[in-house]
Amino acid sequence: MNDTPRTLPNFRSDNVAPVAPEILQAITEVNRGPAASYGDDDYSKLLNQRFSALFEAEVTVFPVATGTAANALSLAACARPYGAIYCHEEAHVHTAEGGATEAFTGGAKLLTLPGPNFRIEPGLLRQALAGTAWGVRNRSQPDAVSITQASEFGTVYSLAEIAEISAIARDKNLSVHMDGARFANGLARLGCSPAEMTWRAGVDILSFGATKNGAMSSDAIVVFDRDLVEPLSYRLRRAGQTWSKMRYASAQLLAYVEDGLYLRLATKANAVATRLGAGLAALPGVRLVAPVEANLVFINLPVSAINRLAATGLPFARRGQDIVRFVTRFDSTEQEADEVIALVRDAAIDKVSR
Repeated sequence: MNDTPRTLPNFRSDNVAPVAPEILQAITEVNRGPAASYGDDDYSKLLNQRFSALFEAEVTVFPVATGTAANALSLAACARPYGAIYCHEEAHVHTAEGGATEAFTGGAKLLTLPGPNFRIEPGLLRQALAGTAWGVRNRSQPDAVSITQASEFGTVYSLAEIAEISAIARDKNLSVHMDGARFANGLARLGCSPAEMTWRAGVDILSFGATKNGAMSSDAIVVFDRDLVEPLSYRLRRAGQTWSKMRYASAQLLAYVEDGLYLRLATKANAVATRLGAGLAALPGVRLVAPVEANLVFINLPVSAINRLAATGLPFARRGQDIVRFVTRFDSTEQEADEVIALVRDAAIDKVSR
């Protein structure tokens, strides 16, 4: 008799994933003897060169420890303390970062907008800016727009949508920030180049995610607008985001983009999510909350069915009363997806039978 506890798939978050072997190897390789600190090492000096080649433009790259740091400090470089930043009402900067943007900007206000499939709708942004009280001192003055690619619900902005939002922002002299915590997943979905999804579409500054997709503890800020580089460098130092042993962060980022590793990892996660989403959508009593376009799957279930699902021990995240979130990882498998589908089916069927 086998008493070994059953191990269930863990789709609670892509943060639960291990470190990709290629990135772990890069950390081992850099861990050989002393090296210059605070970014003066050989690995860190390569970052701008490698990322400039990747994005087909001169860029400056700043490693940071977390996506929250990347978002808050990027926006702090774009917005004045009395400024305003437009974002979707479900954006991570608004719902899940503990007011970090407001803290690091010194008080800039996040102004939220609705939009179908959890993306900013360009027409609503244009309408909001048209109604702004420009120059009125009792109103926050717009400074930036932040879009999330892929969105908090796993939907992906098209290149045309990014370009239209950027054009609206540029017409009002606003900066455009992209929260790319799942940048690779969005890129894999669109099948375009990093340049096409960023600066060529009007993005000024990018929070470049790696930790959710195989890195150990390294994200980055990629700056396209040269005017933002110097003020951001001072903000990073004040925020404690200038790594003393930066070579370990830089080595991760270099390995992440080497030979398209980041896209291979994201493509795998996206494919498992597509299988999971299709299987769940076919079940009676289950409804997809958003199209599955990256590595996140949201479904609507009766509360009783969610409680039965939780009782199985399956790790997942819950949003509100009747929404379940699954996030696939770069190391997820089709077998894991099928197992989750079966568990959800059993929970939902039990509800129907009663």
